Amino acid sequence: MIQVGDIIPDGTLQYVPYTPNEDLKACPLPQPYKIHQQLKGKKVVLFAIPGPFTPACSNTHVPGYINSIDALQAKGVSDVICLSVTDGFVMNAFGKISGVKDKMIMAGDGSAEFSKALGLDQDLTKNGMGIRSKRFAIVVDDLVVKYIGVEPARGVTVSGAEAVLAKL
Repeated sequence: MIQVGDIIPDGTLQYVPYTPNEDLKACPLPQPYKIHQQLKGKKVVLFAIPGPFTPACSNTHVPGYINSIDALQAKGVSDVICLSVTDGFVMNAFGKISGVKDKMIMAGDGSAEFSKALGLDQDLTKNGMGIRSKRFAIVVDDLVVKYIGVEPARGVTVSGAEAVLAKL
């Protein structure tokens, strides 16, 4: 598993850049989001949800970050990335429904390659969900991992916006 002090692995996620006034039913093609290229020289919070549209993700985790964007930016965070092992289309739709707009990047890790590189994948096949990421948050500063909060059980504690803010 990735550790504090490690360089974040490189990889490519998929996302749909925010477009103001976009039709909610539009399905634009996801674009590549290259981790090292995008995170170089920035302080970023990357948090992962096991599944878009699931209760904790929809009701607690993502809204916590939406409501904390200003406080995170005040602590020097330039980007917040919400990651899930799904495709960029689903993450775009989840972002629209959640009211994310331009507040964060909703990124898909469709084949779980990046989550596996972090050592933060899990097998939820018995729950009908297949391979997913664990629920976690990572603070990255110029590609170096400064904080990792991996949830030990269901719920949002060490990976939530409040926990991350306390560590910045």
